[in-house]
Amino acid sequence: MPTVERWEQRDEHTGHGQVGIRSWVPLGVGPVRAVTPHLGRRRRLPPEPGSTPTPGSVAGEPPDHSPAAAAAQPEEPARPRRIRISLDQREIQAATIRILVIVSIWLVAAWVVGVVQHFLFLILLAWLAAIALEPAIRWFLRRGVRRTRATAAVGVPVVLIVVGLVVVFEQMLFDQVAQLVQSAPATVDSIVAQLNSTFGLQLDSAQILVTLKLEPDQIQGVANDLALGALGYLGSLVSVVFDVVTVAVFTFYIAAAGPRLIQEVAVWLPPGRQLILGEVWDIAEQKTGGYVASKVVLAALSAFFHGVFFLALGLPGWLPLALLAGITAQFVPVIGTYIGVAAPVVVALADQPIDAVWIILFAIVYQQIETYLLTPRISRRTMEVNPAIALAAVFIGAAIWGPIGAIIGVPIVAVVVSVVQTYGRRYELVPHLADTDQPADPPPVE
Repeated sequence: MPTVERWEQRDEHTGHGQVGIRSWVPLGVGPVRAVTPHLGRRRRLPPEPGSTPTPGSVAGEPPDHSPAAAAAQPEEPARPRRIRISLDQREIQAATIRILVIVSIWLVAAWVVGVVQHFLFLILLAWLAAIALEPAIRWFLRRGVRRTRATAAVGVPVVLIVVGLVVVFEQMLFDQVAQLVQSAPATVDSIVAQLNSTFGLQLDSAQILVTLKLEPDQIQGVANDLALGALGYLGSLVSVVFDVVTVAVFTFYIAAAGPRLIQEVAVWLPPGRQLILGEVWDIAEQKTGGYVASKVVLAALSAFFHGVFFLALGLPGWLPLALLAGITAQFVPVIGTYIGVAAPVVVALADQPIDAVWIILFAIVYQQIETYLLTPRISRRTMEVNPAIALAAVFIGAAIWGPIGAIIGVPIVAVVVSVVQTYGRRYELVPHLADTDQPADPPPVE
């Protein structure tokens, strides 16, 4: 029996179409059959509602397929592509476990660092002390002395000198600091009275004391702690002894181990990184060690000469003021010299105003001697740190570790600067920037 079905065809642009009937007769049995189509009647279909005829076409006529008509037909909007994402449950579980493990390790590491933060700070102090001893140790090494004996020859005298100074001046130092703290209100009153009488001002010393937070209760509490010495100010005897012994032991170990310490660390690194580690360690020992050692020597000399002069003047609190002048002048760039001089000048103004003039004159003379005589001889083979970078290191170190951080901030940044100078790449300045020191040419006169 022939099979008959209705068929329909529409144009996708005009909406017009044709409809007809076709039939075929199967010529075999089974899944494979020959089909003979028979086209029946054809008739036009009206356009679908909402369809827009293409330009140049008329209803009831076949569409124009010429190139001009094709160019005039509007382009079909691009259909958005559908992106199918398949998630494997096993991969999701594995990624979740990895994230949890990483976060757990990070939290444990942060907790461990918080617990041993003070110990790590002591190790940092020991390392800085070790590289400060390195120039003297190398002097013995060049003369054939073994490194262990050279370290002992340098470290033992340093320890004896430090211990002797602490035994002799420790109690005197804290007593004088306590005296300066207790006399702070009287000092402010005396200076304010002199300013009011000399310049006709009307300053209120009580308001100044409140602004500076120099209230009697606070001052008395600090003075009582200082009167007990290092133990009262820094903590118990056990903690102080533990900190001192830790710094001393690790300083001796780092200085005596030297290359062996680098070898023990380098065996865990690839050959290329081993070379970089060795170079960085040598840079830190040679350049930074000399820089730290020179600053320590200059600070000690400055404190000694200022202390002798202050003692000769009979200045109250001469020992802590001398230490302040020596340390700040070397480890606080740009403003350190002025801070070291300003404090004894203020104390002198409250006690003997004429002494303030002598202190200023002495500071000017000593600064010239240090700049042109001492520094070239002591620091001729060491590096230099930009004053702006060094000053930023002081403030950052003070914010992190307090007063000791202000002192060690410059040595730490000196290590970073020395490494950057070795591995960093510099370029020549263009003529416009290279001639900035020259005066600019005057504009032409018309």
